[in-house]
Amino acid sequence: MGFKMGIVGLPNVGKSTLFNALTKTAAAQAANFPFCTIDPNVGDVAVPDPRLDRLAELAKSKQVIPARMTFVDIAGLVKGASKGEGLGNQFLANIRETDAIAHVLRCFEDGDVTHVEGRVNPVEDAEVIETELMIADMESIEKRLVGLSRKVRGGDKEAIQQERLLKDALAVLEQGRPARTVAVDAEDARAWSMLQLLTAKPILYVCNVDEGSAATGNAHSEAVAAMAEAQGAAHVVISARIEEEIAQLREEEAAEFLAEMGLKEAGLDRLIRAGYTLLSLETYFTVGPKEARAWTIRAGTSAPRAAGVIHGDFEKGFIRAETIAYDDFVSLGGEQAAKEAGRMRAEGKGYTVKDGDVLHFLFNT
Repeated sequence: MGFKMGIVGLPNVGKSTLFNALTKTAAAQAANFPFCTIDPNVGDVAVPDPRLDRLAELAKSKQVIPARMTFVDIAGLVKGASKGEGLGNQFLANIRETDAIAHVLRCFEDGDVTHVEGRVNPVEDAEVIETELMIADMESIEKRLVGLSRKVRGGDKEAIQQERLLKDALAVLEQGRPARTVAVDAEDARAWSMLQLLTAKPILYVCNVDEGSAATGNAHSEAVAAMAEAQGAAHVVISARIEEEIAQLREEEAAEFLAEMGLKEAGLDRLIRAGYTLLSLETYFTVGPKEARAWTIRAGTSAPRAAGVIHGDFEKGFIRAETIAYDDFVSLGGEQAAKEAGRMRAEGKGYTVKDGDVLHFLFNT
């Protein structure tokens, strides 16, 4: 099950620098001029999780395979993008294909790096991008409502549901609020997600600060934090330049560098974790002598559906899941000891997988 987070923002805010650090490649060209990223760059990154290494150590696993998250570096949007300004609508389409948005905001002063608006104000930058996405959503909704009208008149239930949801979204957008502020019932959740509205996507504000502010933030990032809190959104503070430097270092050197900068961990680790929280993602593990592996699921996933993340046949032929909680697996010293202590449980189709579960699935072929 893959999850994509789109990295967006105005030109020259540090998106491509951040992406380079995330993927530890130079695939995204970082340069001091707008639109240096012409096509969206895609990178899969490992999700840091020290639990996986501990499980592998106990099971003496030959291979360790972490969960992965996909980041998409999307070229810089500008005011008027919804009308085709800059590189226009192709990038709005790229955003539409992601599960969530990491909105990078420039929170640093640097006369050598041009700001497309000629000033540094991250809150206004956020409003520029949000406005463009809202305009694009409104135009999309109006077109779709016209296209649905015949089916609605014919009594098509799916079309009637879509029309209702689109009108709900249009109502809040016309009030200047993003579609994610619409209260959606559980029975409408799937149909709502299928609408793929840009402003319905969860958003994480990424404050790109100067190196000296990486540990404490600055006035710009504090303004973003206040904005995020008012919206019920999340934010993280990162120095993209520091992260790019760390990405080139060996593990021991990176740890020393972080300590010198007064940082407990790499900002990218916090960014990935924040992305997990934003998307309500959890991790379960499969552990054995061949490999220890982390698997990503949404919170509230049933055991059969979690099995289906490994292979569709596991879900179709699901019999039961043998389950050990992570804390029990570690504190008791491994699978066999957990079994002997009665800490392994047999769970059926109704079981909701918990974050950190160590699972073994039994299924019919």
